[in-house]
Amino acid sequence: MCGIIGIVGKSAAAPRLIESLKRLEYRGYDSAGVATLINGRIERRRAPGKLRELEAVLAAQPLAGDTGIGHTRWATHGGPTERNAHPHVAGRVAVVHNGIIENFAELKAELQAKGRVFTSDTDTEVVAHLVDQGLIEGAEPLAAFKAALDRLSGAYALCVLVRGERDMIFGARNGPPLVIGYGDGEMFVGSDALAVGPFTNRVLYLEDGDFAEVNHAGARVFNAAGDAVRRDIKTVASSAALMEKGNYRHFMEKEIHDQPEGCQRTIAAYVDALAGVTAIPGNVDWTHLERIQIVACGTSYIAGVIGKYLIEKYANLPVDVEVASEFRYREPAIRPDALVIAMSQSGETADTLAALRYCQAKGMKSAAVVNAAESTMAREVDVVWPIHCGPEIGVASTKAFTAQVCVLTAIAVAAARARGRIDQAEEERLVRAMIEAPRLIAESIQLEEAVRSVAVEVAKARDVLYLGRGPMSALALEGALKLKEISYIHAEGYAAGELKHGPIALVDEHTPIIILAPFDSYFEKSASNMSEVMARGGQVVFITDPEGAAHAPAGARVVMTAPSSDPLVAPLVMSAPIQLLAYHVAVLKGADVDQPRNLAKSVTVE
Repeated sequence: MCGIIGIVGKSAAAPRLIESLKRLEYRGYDSAGVATLINGRIERRRAPGKLRELEAVLAAQPLAGDTGIGHTRWATHGGPTERNAHPHVAGRVAVVHNGIIENFAELKAELQAKGRVFTSDTDTEVVAHLVDQGLIEGAEPLAAFKAALDRLSGAYALCVLVRGERDMIFGARNGPPLVIGYGDGEMFVGSDALAVGPFTNRVLYLEDGDFAEVNHAGARVFNAAGDAVRRDIKTVASSAALMEKGNYRHFMEKEIHDQPEGCQRTIAAYVDALAGVTAIPGNVDWTHLERIQIVACGTSYIAGVIGKYLIEKYANLPVDVEVASEFRYREPAIRPDALVIAMSQSGETADTLAALRYCQAKGMKSAAVVNAAESTMAREVDVVWPIHCGPEIGVASTKAFTAQVCVLTAIAVAAARARGRIDQAEEERLVRAMIEAPRLIAESIQLEEAVRSVAVEVAKARDVLYLGRGPMSALALEGALKLKEISYIHAEGYAAGELKHGPIALVDEHTPIIILAPFDSYFEKSASNMSEVMARGGQVVFITDPEGAAHAPAGARVVMTAPSSDPLVAPLVMSAPIQLLAYHVAVLKGADVDQPRNLAKSVTVE
């Protein structure tokens, strides 16, 4: 969600705050602001809209000071206006916040009864008032901060300045992540390692309930009880090169093209290519495992659905996949002899983390498929299965999605072998298919010119349907989600067999129908669905492989031919065309591809 950066530095803070906030644009935001300490007093600049608006404000009203905080806000309480933009200031205190203060209305009423005057519509402002009220009542800054934290309910990552404390920042974490960066005579606080990445690669990760006092000399960290604690400082890999768009117009375009390399790195981590076997870390006993429970949100959920098809087909191991935001609230019947797999690109998704903890409390062994090896999920599970696609900046997930599918594909083969469903020869064959997948994905990306032509027509549509069978039905969901996310065209994905049970009523000559149908055991049925749609005037875009193109019914508006692939990896190979279609439609419509409206990269509150 929101991006946070704090600097206790040796040079002007404002330009460096902006530099860091630009690294955090991928999270999604609708306003931004910075505040610095100038001779001990707090000055701030804020603006609705993108960072260029804030930069214009700073150009007109420069901000001195070498200690400061910055923020990109995604609106929750209160609209995206200047008065609601962070930092919020009350008396001696300035604060930036990621999360939601659930009891803010109660606290606000209490503070107003004491004469406090609020100037925004946000929940965050109560934090500044609480800390300042503590200072007025005689508490030292750290004690006032801790007393305020004790009053808060909800999820938060906080970074606070106090007037008069010219070389000090306070930070706290309860839910959303917060890190402390160690520089050369400088210190940093950020919402993730990327935030502090321009300045240092030495990072301390605060744990839930931690709060900290940060100054030039270092950081003092305390747990929720107020006891001083030691947290390890870790060296994180430099990712600056991966954060550049290069010759691509958007991060999303770059990340689609990154997929062959990202999938190759991920597959290499889960197979032994020389031996022709899978190599899944964690010592999971696939033989005696009764069930897998996957919890995830959005695109990660859809990757989980593809994993369900593959694991059940190859390993005969039951898999349940549920939207994490619904899971724990329905009080599901789960057993400790199952494995819960939490899937999240960021490893910080609030709903998924809550569902994971629910399962852990029921005695289930846990695993996480994440793109951030030091994320909260990764630190809390029994087994971590990282993806290796590098940082993903575009809000709409592409390379993280296919990398997640790579991990689940390897798990399907490993479980199948362990459970005696396949022999050594078949495992070697399937491993070879996985190793070939990155090359086939690269070939699939070569359909981009054909996709551009299709995009011109799809961009005119009001509604689009995506259809598929088997794992392709899950990919149809993903295609529709991508189009909705970044082009704002209404789209729906369906299992093609459901066509006659309602969706066919939407079909007319103005409705593009995207049908995903490689030549597999489902192909004949998919071709029949294609004929049904065309008979009702539907404009079919048929995405298949060479054998499927040879057997496709006549009449499709467009046939796009992806390379032939083993059914095990077909979801990976068929992903690029639907991603590219969404991308080029969004570009034609002039949408903000990397930062679509109302969306955030990492959803760290429920």
